[in-house]
This record gives sequence, structure tokens and C-alpha cells, in this order.
Amino acid sequence: MQHDLIEIADAIEAARQDHKAIEPITDTRPDLTLADAMAVQKHNVQRRTEAGDRLVGYKLGNIAKVMQEAFGVGQPDYGHLLASDFHFENMPVRLGRFIEPYAEVEPAFLLKDRLEGPHVTVADVLRATEYVVPAIEIIDSRFTDWRIRIGDTLADNGSVGGIVLGTTPKTLGQIDFSTMAGELRYDGERVGSGPASAVLGNPIAAIAWVANELSQYGIAFEPGQVILPGSCLEAVPLKRPAAVTAEFDDLGKVEFQAA
Repeated sequence: MQHDLIEIADAIEAARQDHKAIEPITDTRPDLTLADAMAVQKHNVQRRTEAGDRLVGYKLGNIAKVMQEAFGVGQPDYGHLLASDFHFENMPVRLGRFIEPYAEVEPAFLLKDRLEGPHVTVADVLRATEYVVPAIEIIDSRFTDWRIRIGDTLADNGSVGGIVLGTTPKTLGQIDFSTMAGELRYDGERVGSGPASAVLGNPIAAIAWVANELSQYGIAFEPGQVILPGSCLEAVPLKRPAAVTAEFDDLGKVEFQAA
């Protein structure tokens, strides 16, 4: 990898570890290509796995129109999910480990078969999915005030901060994404809601889309991995300690304590 891209990767990883934001990379590198940004992302993922972390899945983000409008990035992003990003349901998650976190609500797909693009179809996703569980994703940018372009968020691993999975698995036959809605509550107060259809029309289609998109970078989804298709509602700032609850029609709920 080019020396300047290694320097970018080093700066982003230092910001993640120190919980201190840095200026957006595209402020000084407006010519940063998507391929360069993904090279930075993969370099930092490799750095973390070589230090003992473990790759457990992938995420698609910024897929719903409300998300693109909220953060000013007009196309989806994607990132790797590492084991250290996951937190246990109903347990405290320290806000101090993040810079400027937001909470999102989405279904999480647990795979039993391999998915490899570029020609993954909805039928392939139906076949490969073992279970779906409710999930809360905490997104967190390593860039000041979330001033991001697509190159910034891709280099920053799709702004992954943390993930909390529910433990009420359902099969796809038990779920109707065309009518399902999700809701986010802080201390019991509803702070956001939205339909699963906001995720590229259907989260199953979103899984197929990101599998095909990531194939250009040599990435395939493996059995046992967790795939997040994107939030069905606009991300909500997570600024204070609270009981954070996500609940879906047909899929149940997941909760953690922001501390």
C-alpha cells in the first residue's frame, strides 16, 4: 500500500484508540478514490486482527434516504465487523469509548452458507440466511463533527462504533419485511421509528447488493458471519446515559444500558 495511505490509516486508528476526532481526510485529499479508501479500511482491519481481534461479519450503512440526508453522503458505505465491536445485550456500554455516537435500528442476518458476488440474488440470500435477530448499531465517526464524504467513511470502516445483538432468532419465514417497522427508545421514550422497507426496499435485497458490491474488493460473506443491512430509521444521537431499546414488529427487541 502507498506510504500516504498508510499514514491515513495510522491517523484513523489513533483517533479510534484515543477517542479523539481528526479532520476529514478529504479536506486535504479530495482526490481520495473509493479503492484507496477501501485499502485504508482493509489495512486497519488487518492491523486489528493481527493484534488478536477476529473478523465476524460486515455492515452496509447509509442506505436509507433519511440517513443519506442526515450525514450528507449520497451513497451507501460498508465496513468490517470485528468481535471487539460487539457488546452483550442488557449490559452497560460506556459512552466514553466513542467520540460522537449515534444509535441505529436494524435486523441482523446470521448466515449458514457462503455468499460471494458479483451475481448474488435475493434467492441466494434467502437460502444462505439461518436466522435474523434485532440489532442496535452504534455508529461513530473518527472525523470532527461528522464532516464526512464517502471516502472518509469508507476509510473509517463505515463508521462502525459498536453492535448489540438480540437473542431472539427468527427464520425468514417468520418475518415479513414488507410490513415490519422498527422503533428506537431512550429510557422508554420513542426517539425514532421507520419501516424495514426503507432499507433498499427490503433488507434481503440490501444483503444481496452489498455482497455484490464488496466482491470487487475480494470480499465474500462466510458461514457464521453477521451481516447488517442498514438502519430503517435516521440515526439518533447518543449523548447521555440511558436504557437504549430497539424493537421490531415480528422480530422482538434488544436493549443495552448506555453508561
